[in-house]
Amino acid sequence: MGVSQPQPSHRRLGLAGVAGNILEWYDFSVYGFFAGAIGRNFFPSKNPTTSLIEAFGVFGAGFLMRPVGALLFGYLGDKRGREPALMLSVMAMAVPTFLIGVLPGYQQIGVAASIIMVVLRLVQGLSVGGEYTTSVVFLVERCRQDQRGLMGAYGSFGAYAGVMLGSAVGVLVTTLLPREDVHAWGWRIPFLFGITIGIAGYFIRRELTQSAPAHQIEPPPLRRILHSQWRRILQVAGFKVLDAVGFYLVFVYATTYLVHVIGVPKQRALGINTISMGAALVLIPAFGMLSDRIGRKPLLLGAAIGTAILAWPLFRMMQNQDVFAAMLAGQLGFAFLIAMFAGAGAAASAEAFERQVRCSGVAVSHNLCMALLGGTAPLAATYLIEHTQNDMSPPLYLIGAAVVSALFVLSLAETARAPLAE
Repeated sequence: MGVSQPQPSHRRLGLAGVAGNILEWYDFSVYGFFAGAIGRNFFPSKNPTTSLIEAFGVFGAGFLMRPVGALLFGYLGDKRGREPALMLSVMAMAVPTFLIGVLPGYQQIGVAASIIMVVLRLVQGLSVGGEYTTSVVFLVERCRQDQRGLMGAYGSFGAYAGVMLGSAVGVLVTTLLPREDVHAWGWRIPFLFGITIGIAGYFIRRELTQSAPAHQIEPPPLRRILHSQWRRILQVAGFKVLDAVGFYLVFVYATTYLVHVIGVPKQRALGINTISMGAALVLIPAFGMLSDRIGRKPLLLGAAIGTAILAWPLFRMMQNQDVFAAMLAGQLGFAFLIAMFAGAGAAASAEAFERQVRCSGVAVSHNLCMALLGGTAPLAATYLIEHTQNDMSPPLYLIGAAVVSALFVLSLAETARAPLAE
């Protein structure tokens, strides 16, 4: 046996894992927040709606690159090591984010502006496909065995924190600047600010990379990984269905649901969503820590069964637009359940694979689920309401996701107290 490597401190390890995730989801949220201004500057049209649709089309193109990024960064993490993959992923997001902030618009360089914007978003989509999952693997592998649930949960924590930070910066810019200035140049500020997060993440990760043990296990070719691991990949993707559908329905679609379906003022809906995400930020690490003590499966099953039972009454509470406390309590109930699942699920997904295929397995399973069921959840909810004429269709979709996840969780082995598979 070789000499054991000194483990980084709890705080430094958490920062290294969280920094990139904050940047990833910060950028994705600010792009959505300023999609109207981006559409006017890079995809001009006589019809503002057409510009907005084209801007969101580019946003969606980034998501389509996630599976490709999962394959690329997952295999890179297995072949070259977790730390080099994380260094590359954070730069693959930070540099395009900054370039979007300084990119001349359509009026300055014509159609080249539109093309470059698309290319930058595609590069960012590649980065998103590998960043979260590689960071979770990195955190789980570099910490003590009795802290894997807590440290893995920091990956989810970073994603939630990035969305909240993007919303906060967007609100700040639109509050301090006149609307005309926001559309003309103010929308660039959040993207330029994003480089500071990227630089911080780069240097934090570089320090840990220099002290990291050498990567000694050669993975099989990617084709063989997919062939040999497809059952486990589907198993992990299956148990994460609630993670994907729950996050996008509760924290992405819920605001639209409250405003356009229930008729709640947008400011109130955003306030409810922000408070709920803040609660989830606190709960995710707490549930990750709890999973180290009682196991992953009890929390995963508890969250899935709880969602299946409570989704309908919680949505009913959110429909009570005359009572703010009831609406807030409804979404806080969802935040509790989704945080319980995410807090335990991050480490569970990493623990499901052997070391030499861990990055690839986690990346492919996670992004497969997110691409097919996560990003499409708001669209599915909207479609169901439109075609059933029933405002209570979304919780039925969520109940279905919870049942599927519960069935797959039952097939998992309890891994909280077992050594990582080598």
